[in-house]
Amino acid sequence: MMRGRVAYAGAIHEAYPHGRGVRLADGRVCREEEVVWLAPIEPGTIFALGLNYAEHAKELQFSKQEEPLVFLKGPGSVIGHRGVTRRPNDVTFMHYECELAVVIGRPAKEVKRDEAMQYVGGYTIANDYAIRDYLENYYRPNLRVKNRDGGTVLGPWFVDAADIADVAQLELRTYVNGTLQQKGNTRDLVTDIPALIEYLSSFMTLAPGDVILTGTPEGVVNVNAGDEVVCEIDGLGRLVNVIASDADFNRD
Repeated sequence: MMRGRVAYAGAIHEAYPHGRGVRLADGRVCREEEVVWLAPIEPGTIFALGLNYAEHAKELQFSKQEEPLVFLKGPGSVIGHRGVTRRPNDVTFMHYECELAVVIGRPAKEVKRDEAMQYVGGYTIANDYAIRDYLENYYRPNLRVKNRDGGTVLGPWFVDAADIADVAQLELRTYVNGTLQQKGNTRDLVTDIPALIEYLSSFMTLAPGDVILTGTPEGVVNVNAGDEVVCEIDGLGRLVNVIASDADFNRD
């Protein structure tokens, strides 16, 4: 089942896909642009993977690491489908990162690889922006790069794990202003989902609602204010986001 969360008429609603837009849990049908989209789940701890597609690592001229490159993100970085992400005026290279987001469904501690998928509740799409100007180096993403307000777009739908037949064979695509710029497939993950859950749960307990952003394929390009960025993943939908300038946020 696909389900999302939206704000409409002063309340937060669970929402479902509908031919004319979205259907609210109370039965009302709204156009997609009539509602304010929230992240489809209330995220707990957000784990983000860097350089987890081999070709993207090559694109950035880095080789495979001995352990996954994982860093944490705060909840203030998250916005929903059709949200707006600010591009600071002083940067020269800001890019999208289309990613499969794995949502933990039950507490996981010291989980073995063979049992790891039993702890997945479902999936959604993430677009996790990065500003390369602020990066200390590719192995240590700093706070200004990966914890910016509104820099991580989630949605539009949460899809139950049982509804995805093979999560290791999902195609990812990113379009900027209608032009395909990025394409990849989850079969090319350097560290796959079971291995990530085994690794993380070996030293900490994963909780329901925790989110693992599994990394992005090659094909990142700079985006500018006014650009529309669309991320698609097979079976999960189409995540739309717009880039805005400092002036749009009343900043000099």
